[in-house]
Amino acid sequence: MGSSRGSRGFGASPLASQGGHPVTEPSRRDVLKWSAAGGIALSLSRLPVAMAAAFDDTQTLPGRARPNPAAAGHGRIDAVAKVTGAKLYVSDFRAADMEGWPATTAHALLVRAADATHVLTGIDLGALDGDLKPTVVVTGQDLAQAGLKGPPFYAGDLLCPVGTTPLYLGQPAALLLFERFDAFDRARVLLREKSPLVFGAETGALARPNYAAMRFTRVAGPTPDAPDVYSPLMEGWISPGVFEAGGRPVWQPLPIAEGGQYKKGATYGEAIRAGIAAADPAALVLDRSFRTQSIDPMFLEPECGLAWYDPKARALRLALGVQSPLEAAEALGDMFGAAKEGVRPKSIDTRFAHLGGGFGGRDHTPFPLYVALAAIFLPNRPIRLAHDRFQQFQGGIKRHAFDIRSKVAFERATGRIRAFAADHVLDGGGLANYSASVAVVSATSAIGAYDVPKVDVTTVAEHTRGVTAGSMRGYGVVQTTVALETLMDEAAAALGIDPVTLRRRNLLKTGGRSMAGNPWTVSVRTPELLDKMEAHALWRGRAAAKAAAPAGTLVGTGLALCVKDYGTGADCALGRVELEPDGRVRIVCDAVEMGNGIGTAMANRVAQYLGRVADEVSVARIDAFGALGLVTSGDPYTITQAAQDKAAKNPRWVPAISSATSASIGAHVGTQAAGEAARILLRFGLWPAALAMWGIRKNDPRRFLWEEAYWQDGMLIMSGLPPLAQPDLAAKAHAMGALTGTMAHAFSRWAWAQAAFPLDGFNWAADLDALAVRRGKGPFKVLDRSFVAFPPASYNRIGTAFVSGCGTLVRVEIDRASGAVRVARGYSVLECGHALAPEVVRGQAHGGFAMGLGQALLENLPPFEDGPGNGRWNLGDYVVARGSDLPVHALEVEILPPVAPNEPPKGMAEVVMIPVVPAILNAIADATGKRFSALPVTPDDVRRVL
Repeated sequence: MGSSRGSRGFGASPLASQGGHPVTEPSRRDVLKWSAAGGIALSLSRLPVAMAAAFDDTQTLPGRARPNPAAAGHGRIDAVAKVTGAKLYVSDFRAADMEGWPATTAHALLVRAADATHVLTGIDLGALDGDLKPTVVVTGQDLAQAGLKGPPFYAGDLLCPVGTTPLYLGQPAALLLFERFDAFDRARVLLREKSPLVFGAETGALARPNYAAMRFTRVAGPTPDAPDVYSPLMEGWISPGVFEAGGRPVWQPLPIAEGGQYKKGATYGEAIRAGIAAADPAALVLDRSFRTQSIDPMFLEPECGLAWYDPKARALRLALGVQSPLEAAEALGDMFGAAKEGVRPKSIDTRFAHLGGGFGGRDHTPFPLYVALAAIFLPNRPIRLAHDRFQQFQGGIKRHAFDIRSKVAFERATGRIRAFAADHVLDGGGLANYSASVAVVSATSAIGAYDVPKVDVTTVAEHTRGVTAGSMRGYGVVQTTVALETLMDEAAAALGIDPVTLRRRNLLKTGGRSMAGNPWTVSVRTPELLDKMEAHALWRGRAAAKAAAPAGTLVGTGLALCVKDYGTGADCALGRVELEPDGRVRIVCDAVEMGNGIGTAMANRVAQYLGRVADEVSVARIDAFGALGLVTSGDPYTITQAAQDKAAKNPRWVPAISSATSASIGAHVGTQAAGEAARILLRFGLWPAALAMWGIRKNDPRRFLWEEAYWQDGMLIMSGLPPLAQPDLAAKAHAMGALTGTMAHAFSRWAWAQAAFPLDGFNWAADLDALAVRRGKGPFKVLDRSFVAFPPASYNRIGTAFVSGCGTLVRVEIDRASGAVRVARGYSVLECGHALAPEVVRGQAHGGFAMGLGQALLENLPPFEDGPGNGRWNLGDYVVARGSDLPVHALEVEILPPVAPNEPPKGMAEVVMIPVVPAILNAIADATGKRFSALPVTPDDVRRVL
């Protein structure tokens, strides 16, 4: 992202951004500006604080002057606003709620194509007669005439032009703008029943290159300590590419330019497959196919946005709810960058509210582009574009459907895996979105938690006419884990080995190499997870439960184990921590609150350094870090080491500025900058104040024992010295001119960037790459780093280095007559390092269990014309898990304690839903003696095998 535009500045003027020179921090109303294509001043912020008090109370967590259960160590910092139904989400807002906007809200309606095999010949709005006619109809021709194009990430026309075949089902073809809600609402219902789009000649689906085609092959050395013979880490990532008839490559995949030729890797891969096929009698070979379905994220709040274009000022203002605020603003800049002078705004102010759920479905979504277009084509009128559930099914991002074929050879005597090969085909739908990335993550996770000396996995992410698939909770790993963990159970039965024992014999140990050829760089706790499941009453009592089943009921118990990466290999965070004279703590961060509890996690991580849970946490803020003056250039995933070394000479340069809140990075990445900022604030703010209050002089060695002090009940405790109250320390720090505010940026590429900064006579090193500080009530001032060490660019090809683990046990009861499967009991045990907010972790595990059950037994979106792209899907057809489907009072969640008091937090929001799916399938197999190879498993499926 951004490589085509070169250097981008953060907190810099349009001129200064080109050279990376810092400027003073903008006011909250001016917000962040940087240079974008076409000279548009882009601004991002949280929704304005200068509005009605009710908004200010809810958008700043926990809400000013409201109870904060997190302050006592219980509950979430955002809980009160959410459970009381406060105005919080972007869908709650109308123009009248926005300071300085006209009061009346207009409404927009996207018309999407339910046909992707015929030419679009026109738009017939005859059904909308009289006062139902839209004020403005925007078509692809209008966009072309205005010079408006989507960013490269969203390849294809934003609105399908008349005279062409839609690229995919659900592609927008027209934008209807209504000044009155009544007309909009009635038109919406009428056009749902009869589409206004007119189609002509049949062309068949449009052909487009696939989104990715990759191969990952590893051959281990003869001993565990020997170097690999071949691996992606050694040779780079390889692809056969996609070629035209003339042999010209039209697509080359992901990130590594140096090393790695396809022929060499394919030679090793084919040898692995031949060895599996020719396995001797001493080996058990399983060759199985599996299919996982497309499903919807089903977040609570469908996508929504509010915008107003003031043509006199040529200012576009938006309120959005997305997982990736910086990307959304950059996409808007891209879209307008080449627009004609009369259309292109001079400034774009993009503001962000909380999300009613994300699960990846709002990460890099094109929806904000249509919100902006609605405002541009109906100037002077604030306008709202909001999906209802029909529209969200038709246009929202989906989980990739997978076809998987796996071949695995086990040693009969030991149960050890000799070799593994798999082929994955992903249905990416009509827009690329994150299909290539999902393909890579699923492939590199194909052997799960296990140590396999020979692995060969191919993956192809296909373009189809289906609804777009992209980022979603589980991110490819849930699909491959289902196939792998059901295979492990089948192998255990065939070998006569207990399923836990078989898994334990194959576990990847600490220091062992993943299929990419690198070790995980975090704690490896899968043996403990297996021990916990093996000792649990659900597992030990499985035979007794079968025997006690009533007549007509089958009972089965199943388990599964999963490890899931967190992070992307180019993650970053912005954090700002401020200490008031009375001890109050304020935190500002760029992470997004979307049901993930990031506000609570942020507050708790900072509290360990500042002795108090934050009084205010402001999330989704990109406007509060101008003092850092950050600039970036290139793509952090593809940058060369030479380019990185050259760019790093600029003390304001970082590989990336702000990340989407996704990839389970909240606890690990999202809190990093604020956590390190708070640590510095303790060392150079509260600690000097404590020394002064204790009367400790310069020659006293206790001056350097700050890490031995600790907080208890709001008091700073140091052996042999009187306890000091946090408010007194804060007041002293302000009075003596010590640090009272810190602002930081952190970057991770499977390791944290590190830098040193001049602070009070020290060259202070931290896991940060940018820092600004303030003293008293003064302004923030950026500090030049004296050195910086960014993780090597070669880390881009090591695949996953950070993983968390989860094991799940389930017991199912199956009615013989109907085939209905009921999950009667469940147990999930997980490890996530330091759990910053255990209540949130537990809640994520419960929610993940529900999502996993839904994918295993209930949810399904057919592809193509019978699927959601036809615009007729809603919750009457799409079945999601309800309370009655879940073991609400018989679900146990256990969180392993960290391996050490200082173990950092891990990301775990995805891993907790993944093993639920194969555990249920393994339990069904235990009950019925039959294995199912496609999701979901329905009562009809079960009844047929019974």
